[in-house]
Amino acid sequence: MFSRRFWSRSLVSHRLVLGLAFLVLAGTAPARAGSSGMDVDLELVLAVDVSYSMDTEEQALQREGYASAVVSREFLDALRLGPSGRIAVEYVEWAGDGEQKVVVDWRIIDSPQTAKAFADAVMGAPLRRVYRTSISSALLFSADQFDLNGYKGLRRVIDVSGDGVNNQGPPVALARDAVVQRGITVNGLPLLLKRAASSALDVPELDAYYEDCVIGGPGAFVIPVQQMEEFARAIKTKLVMEVAGMVPPPAPGLIQRAAATEPRVSCTIGEKIWMDHWAN
Repeated sequence: MFSRRFWSRSLVSHRLVLGLAFLVLAGTAPARAGSSGMDVDLELVLAVDVSYSMDTEEQALQREGYASAVVSREFLDALRLGPSGRIAVEYVEWAGDGEQKVVVDWRIIDSPQTAKAFADAVMGAPLRRVYRTSISSALLFSADQFDLNGYKGLRRVIDVSGDGVNNQGPPVALARDAVVQRGITVNGLPLLLKRAASSALDVPELDAYYEDCVIGGPGAFVIPVQQMEEFARAIKTKLVMEVAGMVPPPAPGLIQRAAATEPRVSCTIGEKIWMDHWAN
């Protein structure tokens, strides 16, 4: 569980090490998808859950969190320290199998102005809610987006957020492994905001599920969100680390992929719960 002390200390330390992180990774005009071969420090897909388990309050929090993160001082500081000083970002919303939508197509963020334009586009899109939850389809769809953008990034990352387990589409662990084999890192932001009042289709160990079944690739990490007041700060810290290419140190609230060979939570638990629920 997060603490304000941890976040304050974490954000300060991030700013101190961002330069070193980019040394390890070895103010141009804004550009849109199709700028053939443009070099960027990072290609990032923000894959956001809009299934019916997400109420309108949670959806608004997600939108506001991502929009405020990309215009934050910490994010822009990280951006400027990259070799090219720019990243390419796409905002995707997903729910059930076949229910993925590009809300904001690939854009370059390389300045406060382009960051604000991206944030405004995210906030300006109409909210929608769709049935079922297919994290696997979201990952596969997001992975294909990298082949369509015309950019050449040092890294490719899918940042997936959601409040439920996979219950439709391919098995999530197999999809995750296929995405990672393509050189893409998957990071997770599981939302545990309402677990005390969770439905029959929820699991209490959503953070462990994301850790063991959803994330993968070099430096992959999970930041679980326990309280609403943590949401925007968690998104900002997560994006700063992704832009900087940082591997988070072990700390309360930052969970890295488990070392155990077997997942602590069954990666097909969502499908089983769905079948048990609708069979009765």
